Amino acid sequence: MNPRFFFVGHETVGAHVARCLADLGWERADDVAQADVAFSYCTSSSALEDAYFDGEGLVKRARPGTLLVDLSPTSPSFARELSAVATVNDLRPIEAPLSVIDPSLPDAFESPANLMCFAAGEPDDVDEAIDVLETIAGTVERTGASGTAQLAKAARTVQAAALLASVVESEALMRATANSTTSLDGIDAVVRPNTPDAAPIASAVSTDSFEGSYTIEMFMAEVAAAMLAADDVELILPQLESVMHLLEVIAVIGGAEKAPAALALMYREEADSAAHGLDWTRAEDLFSDHDDHCHDHDCDHDHGYDDDDGFGMYGGLGGYSAN
Repeated sequence: MNPRFFFVGHETVGAHVARCLADLGWERADDVAQADVAFSYCTSSSALEDAYFDGEGLVKRARPGTLLVDLSPTSPSFARELSAVATVNDLRPIEAPLSVIDPSLPDAFESPANLMCFAAGEPDDVDEAIDVLETIAGTVERTGASGTAQLAKAARTVQAAALLASVVESEALMRATANSTTSLDGIDAVVRPNTPDAAPIASAVSTDSFEGSYTIEMFMAEVAAAMLAADDVELILPQLESVMHLLEVIAVIGGAEKAPAALALMYREEADSAAHGLDWTRAEDLFSDHDDHCHDHDCDHDHGYDDDDGFGMYGGLGGYSAN
């Protein structure tokens, strides 16, 4: 009988897992109680908690000895909690948070070569799961004990967030300068990246390639997990929190299902956002002291920051700190 797997969570990842495992002869089970391995990928902590700890969750329904492979981004502390509860219930937990290597591809999940994951858990369990993991993600890096894979993922997310922000802001600067300075008339508003990793994002931003299977919703989940990792050790990461605030705003105005490069629309005229299906009136409740999107327009509304603080929109660097 062919081995069977169960999946719970975001179906973009579920479809990718199913395609990859089908090549190994695996079948998808309708019930976790019928599965040899259960996979999860959720984009919110509440959904992930429900997937495992609900009355009908994986911990309650999986057979003893089942491998539980969580592909989600979450905090190291939650990963350790999940590992402890699963182990007590005779299950074998593996944390294997996925990372997209090139987030600008229209179908970022088409090829395992565009994915990597970190893997943590009991060494024997990771050994047993490694062939499956390497089928799902082209690169698998073992990190050790429970919590370490999520910590490594969080560190990678911090860098990815900084890279995205730097690309969209440098493009915004070039675009604004080209539009306002006659001495730079004719300048190419395409970002000229300083690093190879920035080039795909810069290309997506400059060509308005804002659709893709890897979405702002997924990236927000990763940033939120990294912020939780920082909270666990009482560390403030102002740059990461600023990026999170921008992502939340663009999600509210209709961009949650767009690719992360769509963050560039935060810095453009309202008409440009509307052309891509975004509606700034949805953001009215986000800011208590003003009722309209004013970033590219003349207005007297208070954006919640000191105009002389030198940082800019929405409180600037660290303006959204939860700490």
